[in-house]
Amino acid sequence: MVYSLLMLIEREHNLYFDFGNKQYGDKMKKQSTFVFTGDIRFDKNMGRKWEDKHLITDGVLRFLHSGDHVVANVEGALIDLPPQDDTSGVKQLIHAMNPKAIKVLNNMHADVWSLCNNHILDAGEEGMAQTLKLAKENHVQTVGAGMNIDEAARSLLFDEAGGIGLFSVGYRRGCKPADVNRAGCLLWNDMERIQKNIDEIKKTCRWCVIVCHGGEEFTSLPSSYTRDRYHRFLDMGADIVVSHHPHVPMNYETVGDKVIFYSLGNFIFDTDYQRAQYNTEHGILVKIIFTEKKFTWDACGIRINRELEHVRTAKLPDIFVDVQEEEYRNLEALAAKMMVSAYKRQLVYLNPKEYQNASEKKWEENFLNPKRSGRVEGEALDFQIIYPLAKKAEDGEWKKSKLTKVVKYIQKQI
Repeated sequence: MVYSLLMLIEREHNLYFDFGNKQYGDKMKKQSTFVFTGDIRFDKNMGRKWEDKHLITDGVLRFLHSGDHVVANVEGALIDLPPQDDTSGVKQLIHAMNPKAIKVLNNMHADVWSLCNNHILDAGEEGMAQTLKLAKENHVQTVGAGMNIDEAARSLLFDEAGGIGLFSVGYRRGCKPADVNRAGCLLWNDMERIQKNIDEIKKTCRWCVIVCHGGEEFTSLPSSYTRDRYHRFLDMGADIVVSHHPHVPMNYETVGDKVIFYSLGNFIFDTDYQRAQYNTEHGILVKIIFTEKKFTWDACGIRINRELEHVRTAKLPDIFVDVQEEEYRNLEALAAKMMVSAYKRQLVYLNPKEYQNASEKKWEENFLNPKRSGRVEGEALDFQIIYPLAKKAEDGEWKKSKLTKVVKYIQKQI
């Protein structure tokens, strides 16, 4: 059984679009459906699972196959590499996938791969080149990364449902930027290119979708600076933002007649590093149904059975609700406190000798260090903002929230 949530977002506009002086309103496909996945990677505990015909259960496949297009977040290069001799510490965060995993992606009907992520260049430019070659051989389109900035910034245009344009961006702390002669990704702070993409899409298409790889890992609600960024994308003209990278499900937010999905969580992904956190076995598939006048959407909860490493349908997580401005302000301090707890667990896992019995003073020194590893001011892991906010959870603002299930969901992780 697929557990789902259906939401309708109505939009009024002209029935016909002028594509090069041609009226396509009666000729193009009237409706088109896109299914978006969370994080996918075939290594670590998912190593060789492409050989398991039961990896994705029938209910999940039915949901995937209900789409005309499946946009998969392929998190790492598809290239055959020798096993790593040393997987200790942060070296366990390096990832690449055997090209045989294409079998599963094809079975999913994944015809679009979002490659804009922090692991696509773990195997260097050769890994990128081999992945793009494999995609082309399998008639798959890619977005967000390429052998140069023009490839990375390219939008896909679908002559369906009034026209649909889609491109992908990633956070700059982890995603390596493409350049004229350098492989990499389109970064989410390259506002000039992003605005150009949106404007070009809107010249011929009714709909603009931005797929984002960003946000803080293992958190329940987006940080204020991530939320502000995605709102800005909508202000710039995008209609929908679909995000992944946090490896856990998060809330969504309707903004007028637009929508942001802050994190779809994991899909095919399992590492010991992530098992140190809550809810990394959970994810969401989002299906967006476009017509010329409106889009609707549906969602399917999924869960990774870690005994069998199978992906099955599940109840949608309690965090997957529409969190509006007032409720976000009620909950942001509590969510910040939960985020601090998550990153304490991360550091204990990666460096137990130093952090297993760390004092609160040591934690404070770590979090408030302006040169803390990974910090990008006002953009990523900015504990100069998050840590003081977490302290405000003691003020109890979260008690005003009417989203009681969300409160309990967050509290369980502190």
